[in-house]
Amino acid sequence: MKTKKILNILSVTVFSIASNYLNAQEKNYVSEVWTADLGKNYKNPILHADYSDPDVIRVGNDYYMTASSFNEAPGLPILHSKDMVNWNLVNYAVEDVLPAEHFSVPKRGDGIWAPSIRFHKGEFYIYWGDPDFGIYMVKTKDPLKKWEKPVLVMEGKGLIDACPFWDEDGNAYLVHGWAGSRAGVKSILTLNTMNPEGTKVLDKGTHIFDGHQNHPTVEGPKMYKRNGYYYVFAPAGGVATGWQLVLRSKNIYGPYEEKIVLEQGSSKINGPHQGAWVDTPSGEDWFYHFQDVDTYGRIVHLQPMKWEKDWPAIGKDTNKNGIGEPVLTYKKPNVGQSYSIITPSETDEFDGEKLGLQWQWSANENIVWSSKLPGQKFLRLFSIKVPEGEKNLWNVPNLLTQKFPAPNFTASTKVKLMPEEAKEGKIAGLLVMGADHASLIITNKPDGFYIQLRKAEKAEKGGEEKILSETKLNGNEAYLKVHVSEPNGLCQFSYSENGKNFTKIGDIFQAKPGKWIGAKVGLYSVSMSKAPRGGYADFDWFRITKN
Repeated sequence: MKTKKILNILSVTVFSIASNYLNAQEKNYVSEVWTADLGKNYKNPILHADYSDPDVIRVGNDYYMTASSFNEAPGLPILHSKDMVNWNLVNYAVEDVLPAEHFSVPKRGDGIWAPSIRFHKGEFYIYWGDPDFGIYMVKTKDPLKKWEKPVLVMEGKGLIDACPFWDEDGNAYLVHGWAGSRAGVKSILTLNTMNPEGTKVLDKGTHIFDGHQNHPTVEGPKMYKRNGYYYVFAPAGGVATGWQLVLRSKNIYGPYEEKIVLEQGSSKINGPHQGAWVDTPSGEDWFYHFQDVDTYGRIVHLQPMKWEKDWPAIGKDTNKNGIGEPVLTYKKPNVGQSYSIITPSETDEFDGEKLGLQWQWSANENIVWSSKLPGQKFLRLFSIKVPEGEKNLWNVPNLLTQKFPAPNFTASTKVKLMPEEAKEGKIAGLLVMGADHASLIITNKPDGFYIQLRKAEKAEKGGEEKILSETKLNGNEAYLKVHVSEPNGLCQFSYSENGKNFTKIGDIFQAKPGKWIGAKVGLYSVSMSKAPRGGYADFDWFRITKN
């Protein structure tokens, strides 16, 4: 414990300047559609957005979160908080998903799975498993700046959900799970030794837990040490239906005792698991986890936690069975002072020199997809040709999207289509992307410009995109909207030529989640394969507002 206190003092010293810089850089964007801060209390979820498989650490008085990002680029979001409730998206740890060429086209559901973030000897580390290539690590001394080039720590198929652990004697370890789809087996946790630098695994590994009998699909392990016990926090039972398991042992290789510490019980929060134990400088303990809410993705909750007989007790034991259940509201963590409400950005006026951090592409970015020049108060998306033979947008890489931010919201934009020499075949507009996708677009034909509502069902399986409705425009500009509402993401599209009088178009579209992710909303500009090259679309802004 003495060593931990010294490290905390060093952390505060090292990051005092960085923290001040971070606070100055953060603009207090406050969402119109979801905030968790209730004053003295907070409500769950603290983030009603798809930050899947979250992991959180405290460094001094600052808290940092990362999450799965799969094939979306940039990847590994970095979120920052001062009070554990109000979070801001401040960076990404990887610009391109590796291997870069492999992820230059959409590999939906693949890529970055269940990362772990740690702070060790003055550096931030993130480890994650790619089920097809192995376990990677990326690190930095400053989480706000560009992170170092990722290192492949352990090559192999089916290696997922990696978490590093540096013991007090200096020995380094890596605990991870297995993807049955690649490895042929799952529901086991394996421990490997690493070199002290954390860049290379040194052995074949030792299984430390088998969940097949009582805890199927055990995965996502996070390793900690307290009072002489090694702890492994690990979810089990499946994403939407499971529970939070904790293992403990005096020996890092086991045998491990087991205890279920969090379950849905009589609460409305299904599958509460996979997250992080975090403490405050005042000595409080807290636990972050996700909840799978289908179309809206895996949203983030914060639960109170305390220790009882060297076991964590999480949430509230409502039915007195010794297992906690999630709370929906609770008093905010004691972090010593109050902080302003802040949320991850959603609206982007496109006035800056760069896109907002809320945006991700469906594959590693190609510089020719877009243009954002200094002083240019709009975003230009070029009319990139749809890959040959594609019947929908599933395999189109240049889709620019962001997470659904709340159960109910409106997304809107203004777009001008400039087809250049092409007489037809250029398409640009507003998109709701998932296993089924729908878009409201402006397109050109020989006799002028048209608004179209398009939809593709079962996109992953090659379902053909169809035009559901079409209306001719007076010019090449249009205002586009989609109202998203409960239950489960019902979408009503509408358009306007003057920005004031909007006309609903088509029936309500039921948004669907993508592969391992929630539905996303955003913009795109493409060219049909038979159209000549050239053309672009200018978007004046993208706004998230109340319905």
